[in-house]
Amino acid sequence: QVQLVESGGGLVQTGGSLRLSCAASGRISRINDMAWFSQAPGKQRELVAAITSGGSTNYADSVKGRFTISRDNAKNTMYLQMNSLKPEDTAVYSCNADYIYYTDTGEPVVGRTWGQGTQVTVSS
Repeated sequence: QVQLVESGGGLVQTGGSLRLSCAASGRISRINDMAWFSQAPGKQRELVAAITSGGSTNYADSVKGRFTISRDNAKNTMYLQMNSLKPEDTAVYSCNADYIYYTDTGEPVVGRTWGQGTQVTVSS
């Protein structure tokens, strides 16, 4: 019922910047917490940054001061501004979102959905 689509990944040199977007669509009444995760080859998925519907944020220590998470609630879209990129930032970046929608009979449906991921590659 709710889909997330990421965009903005690509190949960039060390020190460069990228801006990722995560757009939600479908039957949505409200999106609560949203987050970005990364998964490098051979490693577990890790939390990069998260943001509440009110705009409160938290970041992994490895990206503090370099990455900025934000969201536009009117557009149901979340962003990740990535600056001063390093080769170790290379990974597939995925977003997730906690959502609520109401059925035709007024019943609330609460869930979490994931995007398909976008590749970020930082060359040295």
